[in-house]
Amino acid sequence: MIRPQLLVIAASVMLAHAAPSALAATAANSAPAAISAQNPLLKVSPLPFQMPQFGLIKDGHYAPAFAEGMKRQLAEVNAIANNRQAPTFENTIVALERTGQLLHRVQSIFSNMTSTNTNSVLEAVEVDVSPKLAAHGDAITLNPKLFARIDTLYAKRDKLGLDAESLRLLERYHTDFVRAGAKLSDADKEKLKAYNAEQAGLETAFAQNVLKETNAKSIVVDTRAELAGMTDSDIDTAAAAAKERGLTGKFLIALVNTSGQPPLAVLTDRKTRQRLMDASLNRGSQGGEFDNRAIVLKLAKLRAERATLLGYANYAAYSLEDQTAKTTTAVNTLLSELAKPAVANARREAADLQQVVDAEKGGFQVAAADWAIYTDKLRKQRFNFDENELKPYLELNSVLNNGVFFAANKLYGISFKQRTDLPVYNPDVRVYDVTDANGKPLALFIADFYARGNKHGGAWMNEYVSQSSLMGTHPVIANQLNIPKPPAGQPTLLTFDEVTTMFHEFGHALHGMFSNVKYPRFAGTSVPSDFVEYPSQVNEMWAVWPEVLQNYAKHYQSGAAMPQELLDKVTAAKKFNQGFMTTEYLSAALLDQRWHQLAPSQIPTDVLAFEAASLKDAGVDYAPVPPRYRTSYFSHSFSGGYSAAYYAYLWSEKLDAESVNWFKENGGLTRKNGDWFRSKLLSRGGSVDALQLFRDFRGRDATVEPLLERRGLNAK
Repeated sequence: MIRPQLLVIAASVMLAHAAPSALAATAANSAPAAISAQNPLLKVSPLPFQMPQFGLIKDGHYAPAFAEGMKRQLAEVNAIANNRQAPTFENTIVALERTGQLLHRVQSIFSNMTSTNTNSVLEAVEVDVSPKLAAHGDAITLNPKLFARIDTLYAKRDKLGLDAESLRLLERYHTDFVRAGAKLSDADKEKLKAYNAEQAGLETAFAQNVLKETNAKSIVVDTRAELAGMTDSDIDTAAAAAKERGLTGKFLIALVNTSGQPPLAVLTDRKTRQRLMDASLNRGSQGGEFDNRAIVLKLAKLRAERATLLGYANYAAYSLEDQTAKTTTAVNTLLSELAKPAVANARREAADLQQVVDAEKGGFQVAAADWAIYTDKLRKQRFNFDENELKPYLELNSVLNNGVFFAANKLYGISFKQRTDLPVYNPDVRVYDVTDANGKPLALFIADFYARGNKHGGAWMNEYVSQSSLMGTHPVIANQLNIPKPPAGQPTLLTFDEVTTMFHEFGHALHGMFSNVKYPRFAGTSVPSDFVEYPSQVNEMWAVWPEVLQNYAKHYQSGAAMPQELLDKVTAAKKFNQGFMTTEYLSAALLDQRWHQLAPSQIPTDVLAFEAASLKDAGVDYAPVPPRYRTSYFSHSFSGGYSAAYYAYLWSEKLDAESVNWFKENGGLTRKNGDWFRSKLLSRGGSVDALQLFRDFRGRDATVEPLLERRGLNAK
C-alpha cells in the first residue's frame, strides 16, 4: 500500500488526501515554536539525501512551518499567475513544479509522523491544518489567472516543441486543474471550496477514530488458558501489552486494521475467538466517542455533491476517469464476474471446514471466528503442513537481509548497508544506504517494522524525499509494517503472510528508489491508484522463488535450512483458501464502489443496513467470510487515497499475474530480467501512460486468464 499524504498542494500542485493518524500518546517537546531560523523544517536538511533531522524536529515546529510554507507557496504561485510576460512552458509549468518546496517538505514529514509516531499534539495540528491546506490548494487550482496561462499553453501544446515528458507534464497540469474545478463559475468555486474544507476535516476525523477505536476495542482476558493455542512468546507479548496499559496480571490482544485477526488462526477457546472477531467487526459502529457512522454518511454525501458539481454522475465516475479503469462499468464488470465463482469457492471451502469441525464433534456451524483455525487444521491434513512450523524459519533479519535484499541484489545489482549514525524517530527504526550496481549512491531506505499504539495499522510505503533531476533530489523511502514486537531478547518470528507483506512493501520501495524522471509530478509511485499496486505485487513472487526462499528460510537457532519437504508444501498450498481470500477482498471492493456510486439524493440513513443490502445485492453476503474491511473502519475508502479505488489491488493483480509469467518464461531471477523491468517500468514513474508502460515491458496488453488461474477461479 502507498500511504496517502495529508491534503496539500505540493511541489507538483497535485491534490492528495489525508493520511490516517495514530493514537494519542505523550506530548513531549510540544511547546509551540515561533517561526525562526531554529526551526529545522525551514531549511533543507544537511543530512544525506536531505533525510529529515528527526533529532531536532519538535512537535511545536510543524504548525508555524505549515503556515510559512503555505505563505511562501502562495507568493510563488501569485508571481507566476501575475507574470506580465506571455506564458511559456518554463515560466509557468516548470515554475509551478518548483513552488512549495518548504510546504512539501513539512507535509511529507508531518503526514508520515501522524501515521507512524503520533501523539495528541500532532493530532491537534492535523485537525487544525487539514481544512487550511484544503483552502490553500483551492487558492492555487481555482486561481483564474494561473489557469488561463496553463490553458493557453495547453491549447498550443503540439506547437511548443516539448519532449515527451514535458508534454505529458503540461497535459497533466491541465487535467489536474480542470478536475480540481478550474472551469467552474465563481459561485460554484465557492461551493467547491466549502466541500473541500469539510471533506478534509471529516477524513481526518475518520482516520483518527479508526486508530483510537482499534486500540480501545483490544480484548483483555484474565487467564493464560483463554489464550490456549498461542505460543508462550505470543502470550508473554499479550501480558506485556496488558501491563503497559496498567492491567498487570491480565492479557491483551491488540487488533490489526483488517477484519480478520491473526490470533484467530491459533486460539482454541471458541469464546475467545468469538470475542476477538466481534470486537474486530463492530469497530466504529456500536456507538461511543469513536463511532464513524455519521462521518461515513456525511463523507459519502459530500463526495457525491462535489462530483456532481464537477459534472459527474457520482464520485466513483469522477475518480475512475483518472485511473486506468476509466469507468464504473469496467470496474463493476470485473468485480461482478469474479464474485460468483469466488463465493462458490468459499462455500466449498466452508463445507470442507465443516467436515473437520464435525469430525472433532465440535457441535457448531463454521462461523467467521472459526475460519482461520480450521483452515489451518485442514491445511495440515491436506498438505501435512502447519503454518506454525514455518515461523522458526522466518526470522525477521534473515527475511530482510537474506530474502528481500538478496532478491533485489540478484535482480537489480543494488546493495544495502545499515547506518547507525543518522537520527530516527523511534529506536526500532533502521536506516540503510542503498548503492546502485555501478557503485553510486541510489537512495536511503528507512525500515519501521514493529507495531506501536501510536502507529496506524497495516503496512505501507512512503516517501520523505522523492527523486527529480529538475530538483536535484534523490529518494528517501520508508517501509512501515506492524509486526508485534516480541519481549526483549526473543527473536522476531514472522508468519508467511508477514513475509509476503515485507516483499510487497519493498516492491513499492523499489518503485520509488528506481525513479529516474525530471519532474517531481512524475516521481516514483506517482501513477494511478489501480496501477500503483502492480509493481509491489510482482515483487511478492520472490518470497517463494526457490533460490530466494532457500536463502532466507533458515532456523533461527540452528541455522538449518527449511527442509525441502516443507518448502514444497508452502508452494503446493499457495492456492489453498483462495475462495475465502478473494471473497473477503471483493466484498470490501464492492462496498467501496457501492458507497461511491451513489448520487447525492441516494445517500442512505443507516450505514449498516446499506452495507448489508449492498453485499446481498452483489451476491457476497456470506457470513463466514466478512468483508476484509467493514464500512466503519474502511480507512482505504473513507480517509482518502483509495476512495472508489480499492478495486485497484485486483486490477493490478491482473498485470502482476501476467508479469510473473513473463519472468518465469524468461529465466526468473536474473539481472537481465530485473534491468528490463527497471528500465521499461520501475524507473519511469508517471512520465508515461501507465498501461503503455506495461505494454513496453510485456510487449502486449494483459489478459485475465493468468489471474483466474492463480486464484483458482477458472475451475468449472
